[in-house]
Amino acid sequence: MRSSGSGRNDKNYRGAGNQRDDKQGQRPRRPRPEERRYDVGGGQGAPEGGGGGPRKGRGDAARGGAKGGPRPAQGSGRRGGPRSAPARPRELDAQIEQRNRDRYAQRPEKKTPKTFPGAEQEGERLQKVLARAGMGSRRACEELIEQARVEVNGEIVLEQGMRVDPAHDEIKVDGLTVATQSYLFFALNKPAGVVSTMEDPDGRQCLGDYVTNRETRLFHVGRLDTETEGIILLTNHGELAHRLTHPRYGVKKTYLAAIQGPLPRDLGKRLKDGIQLEDGYARADHFRVVENNGKNYLVEVTLHEGRKHIVRRMLSEAGFPVDRLVRTAFGPIPLGDQKSGWLRRLTNTEVGMLMQEVDL
Repeated sequence: MRSSGSGRNDKNYRGAGNQRDDKQGQRPRRPRPEERRYDVGGGQGAPEGGGGGPRKGRGDAARGGAKGGPRPAQGSGRRGGPRSAPARPRELDAQIEQRNRDRYAQRPEKKTPKTFPGAEQEGERLQKVLARAGMGSRRACEELIEQARVEVNGEIVLEQGMRVDPAHDEIKVDGLTVATQSYLFFALNKPAGVVSTMEDPDGRQCLGDYVTNRETRLFHVGRLDTETEGIILLTNHGELAHRLTHPRYGVKKTYLAAIQGPLPRDLGKRLKDGIQLEDGYARADHFRVVENNGKNYLVEVTLHEGRKHIVRRMLSEAGFPVDRLVRTAFGPIPLGDQKSGWLRRLTNTEVGMLMQEVDL
């Protein structure tokens, strides 16, 4: 019993000694395993062992070096107090700021598409203009340029990406002018009985009845008699229409006329030499017999004049009234197998041939 009591006294004695040591601050109590922290930084506000002061981590004790505990941090007023991080020099902040400024200043400037007003004045790429004009895809138009078949303002283009102004530059492919503007060109096979006007106040059928779904205003190139059939051109290109009908350019028109025979051998010569009419002489550029079935003759007459009823009056003055008249060609544009009353859009090649005919 004495030995157990002395053991209790020994424990109490040791506990009292430890309490005295903690009070004097000579040797801190070693934390139990469940109370240990394994972070290396000294945090503030964490209890140490059960006391109210800041708790030291294991890393601090490992770096302490002496038996008496961890070394106090530099700049701390008392041992075990909170540690403050060293302040970063202002010179370093200035260097970092300058480095970031230089890094962004050396970035290449991005080139964005020019969408500001006036950018279109610099022109468009030639292959794009050709493609929009109906010469094919852009790749096909690039091949035309590679083959030296395209010329701008009289000079053959050999490099890709050339910029042009469609409103002012003259563009040709294989010697034919390309219509680069928003012009429309149509060929109509006018039936008999249709008036050659775009509107008729009397309510008769006219050319405008065939283009009622067009937003752009069109006008006819020249005229055809009401009873005359065949090709007539419709466009919104005023200069081209004017030149095609002007006698100075002498654009030829070809007609097929059904007449009654027999025909004298010199009829063609008489027509080419000139027939006297009430408004002067009228001469044919070409005459030939296309078909002969008994007394029925189908003749072809080509002339460059455009006076009213000119073909009918010439043949009637020669003694052969016309039963039926069809215009089969206007300049280089043939009627072909186009059905009566049908409207078709001219190809870019045909437009180029018309422009070449009148030096456009």
